[in-house]
Amino acid sequence: MLPKTQLLQGAEYSDCMSRLLDQATQALKTWEVVLSGFLSPPELAEAQHMFAALTEVTTIAWGGYPQAERQRLAIARSDLPLDQAQVELSALSISGNFLFDPASHRDFLGAILGTGIVRDQIGDILVLGERGAQAIASPQLVPFLETHLTQVRTVPVQVEAIPFEQLKVREPRCKEMTTVEASMRLDAVASAGFGLSRSKMVKLISTGDVRVNWKDISQSSHSLKAGDLITIRGKGRLELGEVNITKKERYRIQLKRFS
Repeated sequence: MLPKTQLLQGAEYSDCMSRLLDQATQALKTWEVVLSGFLSPPELAEAQHMFAALTEVTTIAWGGYPQAERQRLAIARSDLPLDQAQVELSALSISGNFLFDPASHRDFLGAILGTGIVRDQIGDILVLGERGAQAIASPQLVPFLETHLTQVRTVPVQVEAIPFEQLKVREPRCKEMTTVEASMRLDAVASAGFGLSRSKMVKLISTGDVRVNWKDISQSSHSLKAGDLITIRGKGRLELGEVNITKKERYRIQLKRFS
């Protein structure tokens, strides 16, 4: 038996982690690969940290393409081999003429959930402008969506499965930079990395729009370290690289910004 109570202590996403541990127990009993629903980045980060402490269980995550945010987790006994091919996914085209009624990510997601589908059965949605969108979903949902997803906003749409090679994935743009700061405070480093004023960054932090390593951080004075990942809704990600102390005892920080 897995030490479920102990593993759930302090968990931020306790309901999700509890379900994953139940699935891990099932995988141990049945000697089968068990798949989770799609996990958000913070849920996945917490799950991977939790399972890293378990020697009897192995996992692999995949969301259909390397930069996918929402991913499913395959869980198995540690003596069973795992690869991405075991994470069952389907790619979908949601096509329509959105030239005169543009639809956002929220519109496509709302239309999908409006059919009665649960959120954790849908992965990333790639909006393609006037052509519609593409989505990743659990394979068993494909026939249902082909039949029941018929409209997004005012636009009639057609849904069909497509090969993953046809996904229109935009490669993230990466900008490397160096900043020198008096401290490793979140507001100082993030304002430099994202090119925002210190006051604007403090406001974003206080309103809950900033995460560090996928965890909500509400204190501007939060201390960072090399390897930390800062995310801001709608503004991308900032990765901290090497940190060195200058002769004037300031911090020279290597940064990578992905947008």
